[in-house]
Amino acid sequence: MAFKPLHDRVLVKRIASDEKTKGGLIIPDTAKEKPAEGEIVSVGEGARKDSGELIAPSVKAGDRVLFGKWSGTEVTLNGEELLIMKESDILGIIA
Repeated sequence: MAFKPLHDRVLVKRIASDEKTKGGLIIPDTAKEKPAEGEIVSVGEGARKDSGELIAPSVKAGDRVLFGKWSGTEVTLNGEELLIMKESDILGIIA
């Protein structure tokens, strides 16, 4: 199934965090937080100004981004857990 976000929304795949700390301790699943880092899968065409002019999105498919801890709506597409969020929920692009 193909999915294309509308307007200024983006589809993001979370990037899994490390299983161990830098000191070598293994983190159990119950203590792990959901990662706030992901990869853009798909992007909508952008938001519109009141005049109707299109504002192009600042991100593109393939960008690695950081987003807020509670950002987006979780969805499952083709058995894969993804997030749909507004572009404004993205905090920055990882270079």
